[in-house]
Amino acid sequence: MNVWVLLAATLPGVLISYAIFRADRYEREPLWLLLLCFAGGGLMTLPVVRAEIWALRQLGYPPASLLDAAILSFGVLAPLEELSKWLLLALVAFPSRAFNEPMDGIVYAVLIAMGFASVENIAYADRFGWPILLTRTLTAVPAHLAFAIVQGYYAGKAQAQPGRQRHWLFLGLLLAALVHGLYDLLVIQGWSQWLVFLGVAALYPYLYFLSGLVRQHQEQSPFR
Repeated sequence: MNVWVLLAATLPGVLISYAIFRADRYEREPLWLLLLCFAGGGLMTLPVVRAEIWALRQLGYPPASLLDAAILSFGVLAPLEELSKWLLLALVAFPSRAFNEPMDGIVYAVLIAMGFASVENIAYADRFGWPILLTRTLTAVPAHLAFAIVQGYYAGKAQAQPGRQRHWLFLGLLLAALVHGLYDLLVIQGWSQWLVFLGVAALYPYLYFLSGLVRQHQEQSPFR
């Protein structure tokens, strides 16, 4: 693969990772754990993509109807991707002693998601080249950021409320999968190009809304 394509595929995820690292104002996370989450998210892409390709072959793509698109979105793509990222968040980052304030949930979830999105970008760039890479930079990468903030916000609530950890962690997984499924449904359905536009355009005001959740966890830091 061309080195410039490789850099372009990974740069958006790296920049977003750095931005969320900087947003963790009061007690920064250890670099080794951040790198582990980013790399782990990237590695999880490989089995997930294989499973998705197998499912797409079984169900057919593009989907023949809106119902098929909904089954593919909510039954395959969104749950597979969000569960893989959530497992890293819940089993690797969350138990760490470094996970000691609500904001950490968002930081680690975003690092995992950006690793996932970066390897996805590399795979797409290798197969389809620059046009699809540029499109994904404006669509799939911010979408993964949005889903990660949802997961991470509720992981942060789990850290702040030890008695309800399972409740908040599973709620974060469920809501991230639902939002992801809705996005995928709008993007892959073949009924209306306006719905595709709606799915992509809605990402940016939704990210603005989610930025309020980031500020909320920043303000709840015990290290202020």
